Amino acid sequence: MSTATPADHPSTMPIDRRLRFMLWVVAVGFFMQTLDSTIVNTALPSMAHSLGESPLRMQSVIIAYSLTMAVIIPASGWLADKFGTRTIFQIAIVLFVAGSLLCAAAPSLPFLTAARVVQGAGGAMLLPVGRLSVLRTFPREQYLQALSFVAIPGMIGPLIGPTLGGWITQTFSWHWIFLINVPVGLLGVLATIRYMPNSRLPGIGTFDAVGYAFLAIAMVTLSFSLDGLAEMGFQHATVLMLLIASMAALSAYVLHANKRKQPLFPLRLFRIHSFSVGLLGNLFARIGNGAMPFLIPLTLQVSLGYSPFDAGLMMLPVTAAGMASKRLATWLIERHGYRRVLVTNTFVVGLVMASFALITPTRPLALIVVLLAIFGAVNSIQFTAMNTVTLKDLSGTRASSGNSMLSMVQMLSMSLAVTSAGALLATFQEGIGEHHLDVLPAFHATFVCVGLITSASAWIFMQLSPEKAERHKAREDVKQGGEV
Repeated sequence: MSTATPADHPSTMPIDRRLRFMLWVVAVGFFMQTLDSTIVNTALPSMAHSLGESPLRMQSVIIAYSLTMAVIIPASGWLADKFGTRTIFQIAIVLFVAGSLLCAAAPSLPFLTAARVVQGAGGAMLLPVGRLSVLRTFPREQYLQALSFVAIPGMIGPLIGPTLGGWITQTFSWHWIFLINVPVGLLGVLATIRYMPNSRLPGIGTFDAVGYAFLAIAMVTLSFSLDGLAEMGFQHATVLMLLIASMAALSAYVLHANKRKQPLFPLRLFRIHSFSVGLLGNLFARIGNGAMPFLIPLTLQVSLGYSPFDAGLMMLPVTAAGMASKRLATWLIERHGYRRVLVTNTFVVGLVMASFALITPTRPLALIVVLLAIFGAVNSIQFTAMNTVTLKDLSGTRASSGNSMLSMVQMLSMSLAVTSAGALLATFQEGIGEHHLDVLPAFHATFVCVGLITSASAWIFMQLSPEKAERHKAREDVKQGGEV
């Protein structure tokens, strides 16, 4: 009997020391980017108090970051191909650190929002460029091992963000949730220079700048129009003009992509039924799901009087239940198929979100913890199923384009989620007042609305083709699709 050697199992071969350092650089960059997408959530009331703003009007801090990432992500791959992965990764870290410094020094909400745009521009390039560098540096048989190593810190970042943000805010001040990025970022720049090769793609074609501009305009104007609904109403000329501009820009992209040989995102992707339905479902379902990390810490602090750290701790049941339900998602898809799981679970997620309207200062703590845990579990199943059904039928060059489009839509939906939640809060809060207990009905009504939006999106997943249980493919699909 022969003994297996590392050569027999190339995916478990030891990684060269220099390459392992490069993996750490990419992993830490991914961690920083995902951490800052959630770490500010529990700090918003403290930021509002420091800047003289209402806690209910702080959503621009989150929107600026996620919307900028949605806009920059489509260009990041081409920039790395053109100028080199190391060059762009360094620029990304420098922008991220500069944005963090500006955030910490912000004297006003508009300044802080602008600083988050700078931070988001850097954060948008950290993962795609870092992942591209890994794929070009490592031998094919070590791809899975290397990418799995990089992915773990990125999964941890958003999970610990609310709790860490609450602890830092309460122990020191909200400024330090940004300042901690500075020393890590500076070390990252030095490590990038030493360990990351500057690979580029010779003979790269021209960037589809026109198509990119159309998509960017469509995303930004749509977000601004939703943000303006609360202040000006649907019939206000500015809101209508922004909505029309968004639809016109999207239509212009479709016409442009039909004529261009190599568009930014080829329209032939939408001929794949599972991709079309999955992408649309991601967009609308996440408008509800993505509002919850913004609404829950705000409700706990503004209406129930929780400290930032206690509000952060209350997010731990969401994290723990989400991690525990990962395997359940695979089992459900194997047993019942994507269509049945997504239709049922989307409705359940919406129902659970609406049930947060039951939270009052007199409710037992156990009830809140149970609600948070249930939400974490069903939300984790939702993300896993949505991602995998969107990507499962893509292959070759379509997989790369489809994955980039999904990443863009995920960040856009996060921006639209917080924009919509902020607009609903402002609308319901009008005439109620901003004292702690007085604004609780506004939160209750907002939870019900985002729950209804999510439940209604179950109709989108009903358009999936009925299938038999995915016993043979579901487990592999889930590995590829991830849970972002």
